[in-house]
Amino acid sequence: MEYEKMSGGAFHQFNENIPEGPLPEKFTYPFCYEAHPLARMAASQVRDFLNSSYDNEHNFGIDPEHEGMVIGKMFGVLVVKTPENQTGFLAAYSGKLAQGRQHPYFVPPVYDVFQEDGMYLNELKNLVALNEDVDSLEEDGTFLALRKSFAETQKLADAEISEWKRKLRMWKKERDQRRNEGRQSLKEEEFAGLQDVLRNESLKQKFDLRILSASWQEKISDIEKKISQHQQKIDQLKDERKNRSASLQVRLFENYRFLNARKEWKSLLSIFTEQSGLTPPAGAGECAAPKLLQYAYLHNLQPIAMAEFWWGQSPKSEVRKHGEFYPACRGKCGPILTFMMEGLQVDDNPLETNPANGKEISIVFEDDDILVISKPAEFLSVPGKFVTDSVQTRIQRLYPRATLVHRLDQSTSGIILVGKHYDAYVYLQKQFVKRTVAKRYLAVLDGILEEDEGIIDLPLRVDLDNRPQQMVCYEHGKPAQTRYKVQKRVNGRTYIHFYPVTGRTHQLRVHAAHSSGLNIPIAGDDLYGTKDTRLFLHAEYLEFTHPTTRERLSFTVPADFDI
Repeated sequence: MEYEKMSGGAFHQFNENIPEGPLPEKFTYPFCYEAHPLARMAASQVRDFLNSSYDNEHNFGIDPEHEGMVIGKMFGVLVVKTPENQTGFLAAYSGKLAQGRQHPYFVPPVYDVFQEDGMYLNELKNLVALNEDVDSLEEDGTFLALRKSFAETQKLADAEISEWKRKLRMWKKERDQRRNEGRQSLKEEEFAGLQDVLRNESLKQKFDLRILSASWQEKISDIEKKISQHQQKIDQLKDERKNRSASLQVRLFENYRFLNARKEWKSLLSIFTEQSGLTPPAGAGECAAPKLLQYAYLHNLQPIAMAEFWWGQSPKSEVRKHGEFYPACRGKCGPILTFMMEGLQVDDNPLETNPANGKEISIVFEDDDILVISKPAEFLSVPGKFVTDSVQTRIQRLYPRATLVHRLDQSTSGIILVGKHYDAYVYLQKQFVKRTVAKRYLAVLDGILEEDEGIIDLPLRVDLDNRPQQMVCYEHGKPAQTRYKVQKRVNGRTYIHFYPVTGRTHQLRVHAAHSSGLNIPIAGDDLYGTKDTRLFLHAEYLEFTHPTTRERLSFTVPADFDI
């Protein structure tokens, strides 16, 4: 165990014998992978440790009797080889655990913000002091009394001025009456004199209103001046707090410095500004994967394979299943890992490989206006970032003016409707917007659903840190509803019909997998569940009105998995 001592206890040997055979020639592509058997062994060992040693220090939400805030966490394992050719693994977690206390089982953070007398904690003390000064000024008794006095004075002023204006209107009516009576009963010279009297009364009353208004305004201005002087001190402290907070964030980004396989250093700020021109998002650099690679490089350990798994209760907005493997997030980790893997031989990005090679789309129906086609699973509907081959490109080779009216996920098979010319496309597309198109999907859930039928209503939006995944969001999400009806339950799985009311990205997949939905992912869902031979989701039925004949048409394409 000499190497374990040298590396601070974070290097772990496998409890079981490693299977014979060569190690992976290339490192895991972290954003889309199947966990290597060695990574699975390492993850299993970490899970055993969490079950036996760590659950009392942090409430993951596994034990219902555990009190306190529930926070599930993403954990990572990195299989490594020492300079002496000893194979073992490292473990890490994303973010913080147990109020920031570092456990020796896991690799340390890239930059320890909780280091005693460190830059972060010292500056945090200054910010806390500024917060206390701001709170003290805002809660100052004299200041609160002034604000109360201002409100009361303004109320009294408004009331008295409003009353005076009411009297002006009343006095004006009285003058108008006296003028009309004088015009009928007085001589010309006497009426002229009455006019002068009435005019002077009006001027005097308006003058008195101006004096009244000025008097109140002077009182209000005096209070406002005192409030402003006090508020200016508060605003100055808030500006200082804002500037110091922004400066601290930049200094943090500069102190988070990462290594790559070539032993080159680069700060977090430089990584993001050079790759994307953006400021790093909050929490960047605190995920498990960067921590693991950083520790390996610092201790001359060769990275072999990596995997990340979720432990504990799922967040309310995302889909995270206890114990399941997940890819690294692209928003926070994408730029960092891209730099850190420079110098490593890495598996190819599966997204750069055309999934439609050797596959064909079939035409179910065709006339002068429309095409109804059947798309295989793992076939893009429209061109992607890396792959241009798609239903759209293939159809447009035959019909350049044709446009897909709607799309299916790459992994979903089934019916797609195409308008062969612009007028047909517009007419059909309006039906989708107005929700007059009837759709039915067949799915296989990776578990038994007890309810026979119902409706799921969960608003969705894209996960900005982990595109293209979607998340439930009641604040910014778009409405999304799905009706469902169970068809049969066989061998621990549920065959179900989905009837989407709306058509959001990944709607059926999230509605099935999310804890507030059915809480059972669709079988084969590599984003929200567990990878299988395919995603068992098929768009089998579509009903719509023909753009020319106005006839109601319906089409059914059976799934290639058993029902």
